[in-house]
Amino acid sequence: MSTKPKEQRVEVLIDVQNLYHSAKNLFNARVNFEGILEKAIDGRKLIRAFGYVVSTKTGEEKPFFEALTALGIETRVKELQEFYGGAKKADWDVGIVIDAVRTAPGVDVIIICSGDGDFIPLVEYLKAQGKRIEVLAFKKTTSSKLQEAADEFFDIGSDRKKFLMKINK
Repeated sequence: MSTKPKEQRVEVLIDVQNLYHSAKNLFNARVNFEGILEKAIDGRKLIRAFGYVVSTKTGEEKPFFEALTALGIETRVKELQEFYGGAKKADWDVGIVIDAVRTAPGVDVIIICSGDGDFIPLVEYLKAQGKRIEVLAFKKTTSSKLQEAADEFFDIGSDRKKFLMKINK
């Protein structure tokens, strides 16, 4: 049962790659994004939810993107960049920060679903603007300073049945 004020307007920012890789590396599992969204909202008013995703040339992730959209998560898609020599990169940090700063005036609470310590300055900035900041991520792969900076941290690894799914192979 949630003890959070029902009238709080919340926005959820999901760093899909961060959670995906943590779930895979820590538990050899997939993330249950429906469970994550439900926990993040926690009975409050959802204003917007963004999922930051990466597309590849094969397009094999399209059904996954559609599943996120079906949950009410607006997907922000960036193409995977492949560099000479085989290096690959797809980083959403700046996009997440821009969306958070741009949309913050319309919400009371911003929930960052990522363990990336690069978000500490964003958390500090938003808190200075009077926003409540909650972080949902895997404790083992979350920056301890990010955990400390947030008003609340929730370890999604603490309830594997709710937040993780077996990899079907």
